[in-house]
Amino acid sequence: MTYSVKELFYTLQGEGAHTGRPAVFCRFSGCNLWSGLEKDRQKAKCNFCDTDFIGTNGENGGKFKTDELLAQKALSLWPGGGMPYIVCTGGEPLLQLDVALIRAFHKVGFEVAVETNGTIKSPVELDWVCVSPKILDELVQTTGNELKLVYPQDNVQPEDVEHLKFDHYYLQPKDEDGADHTDAVIDYCKANPKWKLSLQTHKIIGIS
Repeated sequence: MTYSVKELFYTLQGEGAHTGRPAVFCRFSGCNLWSGLEKDRQKAKCNFCDTDFIGTNGENGGKFKTDELLAQKALSLWPGGGMPYIVCTGGEPLLQLDVALIRAFHKVGFEVAVETNGTIKSPVELDWVCVSPKILDELVQTTGNELKLVYPQDNVQPEDVEHLKFDHYYLQPKDEDGADHTDAVIDYCKANPKWKLSLQTHKIIGIS
């Protein structure tokens, strides 16, 4: 299988339970809820995405013809020491992230995480599963380590998913021009203490 990767880079995890942890990010091209083209945004199933996942022209992006080549490229970005950690994201990473690639990442020493919209079942071989639901009636991954819900949104409310089996429950303010939803998230978490606040700290401190 050839893997289409938008970008591959080393940084700190900015969101959720692993905030502040050094990680290699592997952003796959493509998504099943939006084409990524602005002309299609308003009619997309998910129209508030803030990420460019079109093509393979980002940092260290490209088409990797084998799982071994992609795993080795990812490992080359790790500085050494600690537990190598890779976050597979997108777009929707599970359109491409398969068991062969997970095993290749494991073989070179990575702990492997995924950030998914939950519309595709996650392989059991993954070490960390973060689900960020966007379409409730298409949600098939209903268990995992971390449920991270963008708030507010029209399609999924916290009460719709709070019964699902996850270790952590996060609300993250929607990032949209001209609106700051942080106070609304704080108020919701204080009133519903099952939920915790997740901020996009990488944007706050100005890193990738």
